[in-house]
Amino acid sequence: MKEIVERYKKIHKSGLNLKYFDDFGDFKNEIKQTSMFKEKKLAVLPNLFLNPEFKEKFLEGMKDFLKSDDIILVYQEGEFNKNDSLFKLLKEKAKSQEFELLTGQKLKSWIKKEFEKYKTKIDSKVLEMLIEYVGNDLWRQSNEIRKLALFKQKKMVEVKDVKLLVKPKIETDIFKTIDAVAEKDKKGALNLLHKHLEKGDSPLYILAMINYQFRNLLMVKSSDMSKIKIHPFVLKKSYYQSQKFTLEELKKIYQKIFQVDLDIKTGKIEPELALDLFIAEL
Repeated sequence: MKEIVERYKKIHKSGLNLKYFDDFGDFKNEIKQTSMFKEKKLAVLPNLFLNPEFKEKFLEGMKDFLKSDDIILVYQEGEFNKNDSLFKLLKEKAKSQEFELLTGQKLKSWIKKEFEKYKTKIDSKVLEMLIEYVGNDLWRQSNEIRKLALFKQKKMVEVKDVKLLVKPKIETDIFKTIDAVAEKDKKGALNLLHKHLEKGDSPLYILAMINYQFRNLLMVKSSDMSKIKIHPFVLKKSYYQSQKFTLEELKKIYQKIFQVDLDIKTGKIEPELALDLFIAEL
């Protein structure tokens, strides 16, 4: 998106016809108007798929927008439903490009190349350990690779070096646990839950986070998203996750969380066991 915007600015120096929209009415009025500078307009629509009202109206007027001489840039972060009718239409009628997180062999190749920049070698065990410890956070990976390369001074990096210098990343947010629950992956959810506990997170804190997130899912599922006042990142994650549950499922889970919290606080059950049973019985 930044590359397209910068390219536009170089060609159209005034900058008066570059605008960002999160309201359909403003967008429609702007596209209808003729530019007094006879420049192509660049209308940027960030995260359109998280704005149901805007998305629906945009889809209705899609044929007109496709005929426009102006540039309409739809930019969407994160995951969303690729069976969505607007997505399918954009994929068919417009130019599109997808940027996926590196995984598998692509991630391994990238890490190897980063070490090669420092003329430092690694073996497969070090490679696997770095992926386990850091994942596909390339910003952090690049910093850890630089640290290891400087430490070894062009010598072979060993497993003991990774253990010494790289701190394992245990996911501290609760989103992955919720994702596992949504996918009905009880084993994965329990594994993530125990990682939180091993890290020292309080069982009541974990339950509070689960409660907070399922409350967000309920709000997103049953309310107008534009009126929900939570952090945009949390709103986006909640929207994606809410698609994996029915409203009835969310209500039952939320009631179950309330009961678990009550049982823990009244001493009916040990907190760790209560969390295990909560996940197992979902």
